[in-house]
Amino acid sequence: MTQWRVLLTRPAEESMALAASLSEAGIFSSSLPLLGIEPLPVTPEQQAVFRDLGRYCAVIVVSKPAARLAVAQLERAWPQLPWFSVGAATGQVLAEHGLNVKYPPTGDDSEALLQLPALREAIARPDARVLILRGEGGRGLLAEHLRARGASVDYLELYRRFLPVYTGAELMERIQLERLNGLVVSSGQGFLHLQALAGGDWPQVAQLPLFVPSPRVYEMARAAGAEKVVDCRGASAAALLVALRSSAP
Repeated sequence: MTQWRVLLTRPAEESMALAASLSEAGIFSSSLPLLGIEPLPVTPEQQAVFRDLGRYCAVIVVSKPAARLAVAQLERAWPQLPWFSVGAATGQVLAEHGLNVKYPPTGDDSEALLQLPALREAIARPDARVLILRGEGGRGLLAEHLRARGASVDYLELYRRFLPVYTGAELMERIQLERLNGLVVSSGQGFLHLQALAGGDWPQVAQLPLFVPSPRVYEMARAAGAEKVVDCRGASAAALLVALRSSAP
């Protein structure tokens, strides 16, 4: 286990928590956040959606930033309707604020959520209408599959992601200086930012083992030329540790 020296690319606060878990397992990690989070302005339209949540048969929250921004706007009288999250970590944010939220017992991706019996039950009615709380442009797969099952889907975008400013050579310099032999991304957007930051060094970066959270990101990375991609089947620290233990540097 101690042979792994991995680069973490999550937002700074999340990378700190993940680094602590890896350190306890004897794994060295270095953090280079590739996802900045910027809340979108609160609009009257956004406020109106939160006031009228009762028209939905289910609300799906796709990320921790979406969960935090949602609970900041909700009033004390929580709407009595099914809440769902993509992954346990997002679900925990909602549960801490009194919401009864359901999420897949294994897997932190859209595919796992779509298999959840409680979600299937919630959208079984003929007039099913679902609200997805997300960042700009995220989780299109969810809406596609829900609509295929007969549900009407609305989006409410609460934040945007951006690539923090780094020098062009910073990624490769970090890899070489700290002798890193693995990379970790937590989302498709994180992977795209990794590739963008690598720039002309991407062919070299693509040779390193890359740990990803889902089959969707696996396919993205392979299509972009990443040579060794490991699907952790989840974005949690536990899922990453299992993948690291089953792979050799």
